[in-house]
Amino acid sequence: MNALTSPLLTDLYQLTMLQAYYEQDMTETAVFELFVRKLPPGREFLVAAGLEQALAYLEGLRFAPEDLQWIERSGHFRADFATRLEQLRFTGDVHAMPEGTLFFPDEPILRVAAPMPEAQLVETRLLNLVHFQTVIASKAAHVRRAAPGKGLIDFGLRRAHGAEAGLLAARAAYLAGFDGSATALAAPRFGIPVFGTMAHSFVQAHESEAGAFAHFAAAFPNNAVLLVDTYDTLQGARRAAATPGKLKGVRLDSGDLDALSRQVRRILDDAGHRDAIIFASGNLDEARIAALVAAGAPIDSFGVGTSLTTSADAPYLDAVYKLQEYAGRARRKRSTGKATWPGRKQVWRKLDAAGHYERDVVTVEGDAQPGAALLTPVMRGGRRLAQPALAEMREHCRAGLARLPAPVVEIAPALRRLADEVDRGTA
Repeated sequence: MNALTSPLLTDLYQLTMLQAYYEQDMTETAVFELFVRKLPPGREFLVAAGLEQALAYLEGLRFAPEDLQWIERSGHFRADFATRLEQLRFTGDVHAMPEGTLFFPDEPILRVAAPMPEAQLVETRLLNLVHFQTVIASKAAHVRRAAPGKGLIDFGLRRAHGAEAGLLAARAAYLAGFDGSATALAAPRFGIPVFGTMAHSFVQAHESEAGAFAHFAAAFPNNAVLLVDTYDTLQGARRAAATPGKLKGVRLDSGDLDALSRQVRRILDDAGHRDAIIFASGNLDEARIAALVAAGAPIDSFGVGTSLTTSADAPYLDAVYKLQEYAGRARRKRSTGKATWPGRKQVWRKLDAAGHYERDVVTVEGDAQPGAALLTPVMRGGRRLAQPALAEMREHCRAGLARLPAPVVEIAPALRRLADEVDRGTA
């Protein structure tokens, strides 16, 4: 069993609802939309991500023999339920915002229209995939805004909440403007540039810091970035500057990065290494990076790890996947504080004369508004449509960031009228 593709990677209640739907023959078309209710503190916007993995999951959805064996033996279901699931495939349509699109609360970023059992079953994994990468892409985009013109590298695999999270975080960060990752598998899997220097253990394993630097520079004559703060940072910088061969740069991983970077820059320049970069790491986030940039610290690139891959300041979003239509009728949840806007929806985005965001309008499908429609077809009949390459998604996100500040978001009169109609027609 491949745990990451198994339909059993879901909440049990998705399966119990499926059995109940089948027993009542509730298999007409259901429309669900995935959206975020509100922005977390510290976020001015969110970045849609994870669609590629979500579509791959939908297209490959099927119960393997071992999945069905567990269904039969679990004691949770009727005897014929596994037989029904054996033929289940995702046959629906999906509309979504392109990855890299900036979006805001109450704006659906993904819409599924499929027979009810299919549309219901996929809720948990779709949220799992789209929510996580959207969290990380949103964090990465805010870091990117804090460091205009600076190099940014994802350093977070070792602190990620699992292997899949670490790898997908590298993808989400690159999509949102990072220049690459320290995660080696990100290169063959996604084509993301990967970067690496050395660890303190490499220096400690040698009898001398100078010997460690000479050994590493000989091993990588065209790519020697030397970690200089294992013992004394300034002495380490002097030893790096004296290392034979071409010095690509040095890395600072501790201490007062502002003061140290200025002193190290002088040491490198005085030794003739004016082209050598200074790379900084060590518990960095957008606030610390913004302060260093504002102070004029001569740091060329930053490695961001824990705060990025865990999105430490905002580790989750109030992201939900809610039923908006069933059997041709709009549906609406009216729970206090969790009410939804009913029906199939579209988001229209209008720019001002300068090309910045002016207004987003959330309305019912078919109610055309000024601007561009953000939700586009990405899957028909259970088969993926052509999607942009990761490089295009990255450029789309960059262009979106250039259009900030955030627009005014409006709920269209047509959508408000539909909500009133649904409310009058339900108990």
